[in-house]
Amino acid sequence: MDITTQSLPLRETAPHFEPIIRPGRNVWRSAEAESLAFLIDGEDYYRRLDRVLRQAERSIFIVGWDFNPDIRLRPAEPDGETLGALLRRLIEEKPALEIRILVWGMGPVYSGKSLKMFGKMDWSDHPRILLQFDFKHPLRASHHQKIVVVDDRTAFLGGIDLTAERWDDRRHAAENPLRRGPDGTPHGPVHDMQTIVTGDTARLIGDVARRRWQKATREILKPLDAGGGKPWPEDLEPALSHCRTGLALTEPWKWRGRRGHREAIRLTHDALRSASRHLYLETQYLASFGVGRTLAQRLRRADGPEIVVVVTRQSHGFLERLMMGHNRNRLIRRLKRADRHGRLRVFYAVVPDGKGGEQEIIVHSKLIIVDDRFVRVGSSNLNNRSEGLDTECDLAVETDEAAGRQAIASLRDGLLAEHLDAEPEEVARIIAETGSMIAAIDRLNVKPRGLRAFDVDPEKGETRSMIGTSIVDPKQPFWPIPEIKSGLRRFFARLSHHRLL
Repeated sequence: MDITTQSLPLRETAPHFEPIIRPGRNVWRSAEAESLAFLIDGEDYYRRLDRVLRQAERSIFIVGWDFNPDIRLRPAEPDGETLGALLRRLIEEKPALEIRILVWGMGPVYSGKSLKMFGKMDWSDHPRILLQFDFKHPLRASHHQKIVVVDDRTAFLGGIDLTAERWDDRRHAAENPLRRGPDGTPHGPVHDMQTIVTGDTARLIGDVARRRWQKATREILKPLDAGGGKPWPEDLEPALSHCRTGLALTEPWKWRGRRGHREAIRLTHDALRSASRHLYLETQYLASFGVGRTLAQRLRRADGPEIVVVVTRQSHGFLERLMMGHNRNRLIRRLKRADRHGRLRVFYAVVPDGKGGEQEIIVHSKLIIVDDRFVRVGSSNLNNRSEGLDTECDLAVETDEAAGRQAIASLRDGLLAEHLDAEPEEVARIIAETGSMIAAIDRLNVKPRGLRAFDVDPEKGETRSMIGTSIVDPKQPFWPIPEIKSGLRRFFARLSHHRLL
């Protein structure tokens, strides 16, 4: 067996437990995490990341869609270092430390920066700080993974890049003086999520980073030896310990003669099909009609689960608003038509804007919670390009132990409480009384901050994807020249046929 597909030993699960995680089908590899915690929103992530980076001794690996060294991980501290200054200081203080940063080549451009600016920065001109831009991907694809690995012992993985417009706290106030970019420009509320793990799972995430580095630079890096401690924020209690995890990848499908990886979309479908009582989803996009079909099948069944989706309403950019917004509404309409038993709710999140109106919270998280036994957090959106075009990495964790199930239920209840401006205990109590997330939302969704339903009439309008979806949101690499040649051959073949008649 190829070492890249081997799974590390796991503790045996109870005989009655039917696992969702299946190595070789819906995860690339699986392992046991010694400690795992969920970091909600950028403030929580950046603060904990700052503490772990300072504990690094040998290696810091950063992989991202974008990277901005001018952000501050602790913006509340007026004299706090920028991320770039912190990395430079660490490399100078620790002679054995190496720092590698791998960024999608077009990420800075999409964020309004020039690649040339990175070559003029004092923080990166050190022989043990290696910064690379990765352009090795199909036409119109991106490298979308968001990973940090420290000493191969501790890893962060989720939906948050180390760049501007990602920081926010759980209040998501419409106005927050700390929520500004490096140039002082304010940005709106944004909700996101990251995980922190130690143990064999962290080493697997390190393997993902090394694979990406090798493909981009041809440099082969070996895993670090097993010695040393496990960096961890001293004020953070693990949500789960010694739990079963899996890493699901997406890599371009059918590109340059390789089949790529599609474990992530298989994991999504398998998770959705496995829910018995509750499905809770947070996603930046709701635009995958394949995922929509699976959700519709669950809604039609009398014994299916409740489904609650929190998704961004207003997308950025004209084409994105047009295509992703209309496809989201068409998909919601299809799901509403399938909802024979009243078990579906699709919301966007808002806070009061201080002027008598509402301010939308941009939901950037990519989260699936199945009942109280499974969580998937990562970079994959519920859109087409995350299924077979972009590079993605998702972390799945599942448990059949009482403490682990309580941790997953607490995660779900805490997120609902955050969106509803309620206490997690209130949410948990109502769900315990009624068995229903929807009942908890209906009772508690009464404040200026809350969840708002999409105004989509199920009876009027289209339920199929828009024409042009495969161009704006493709499922796999598209090579225009071969496609054009093939189309011309078909055209002239038909033309010749008609001339012969």
